[in-house]
Amino acid sequence: MSDEEDIILADLDDDELVQQMFDDLYDGLKEEIEESVNILLSRDWPPYRILTEALVGGMTIVGQDFRDGILFVPEVLLAANAMKGGMAILKPLLAETGAPRVGGMVIGTVKGDIHDIGKNLVAMMMEGAGFEVEDIGINNPVENYLAALEEHKPEILGMSALLTTTMPYMKVVIDTMVEQGIRDDYIVLVGGAPLNEEFGKAIGADAYCRDAAVAVETAKEWVLRKHNKASAG
Repeated sequence: MSDEEDIILADLDDDELVQQMFDDLYDGLKEEIEESVNILLSRDWPPYRILTEALVGGMTIVGQDFRDGILFVPEVLLAANAMKGGMAILKPLLAETGAPRVGGMVIGTVKGDIHDIGKNLVAMMMEGAGFEVEDIGINNPVENYLAALEEHKPEILGMSALLTTTMPYMKVVIDTMVEQGIRDDYIVLVGGAPLNEEFGKAIGADAYCRDAAVAVETAKEWVLRKHNKASAG
């Protein structure tokens, strides 16, 4: 980034800077996002406010346009990468301040399946929405999922499959969770090209998500429902 661009960002007032961050996220401009995060921090913005108002606010627009077919996967990956640049600065500060989190998610592609573009996109979009995401990668047997759930204690388990031959393994994971008495402790979301809503219901998942934007909306909805239920109980 040039010094001239530096000066322009620093000259913007808070509202203008946040609007500029929306545009920079949309365009996948990582350096500009990092610079803007640092400017807001220097103006005594709390890290959580920067996360929610600037980064999550901007990624919400990206998610909506992805859902509506205005943006496509490469553009969303660039936006998510810019978001990650901002998050790298904020994460340690958020941990220090004990900021509230939207929720946690463990996500991975099932055993026998090595496809990860869709899963990666969901993970990035979920982080962009303020979730803490633990991506356990590809080709995961049931043991990997259970170990990650035990270690990270997320609200959500996300499973992905791109092959019709690996789809049924999702049921193996869910059935094992039922056997161990932990199924109701987690929101289970499934996705992948060959899946559909009926399949999701048939294997006992809470919801099927057709793409990353839907996954974020669904996750927010279910986590809110879970928190409301807990507070009512």
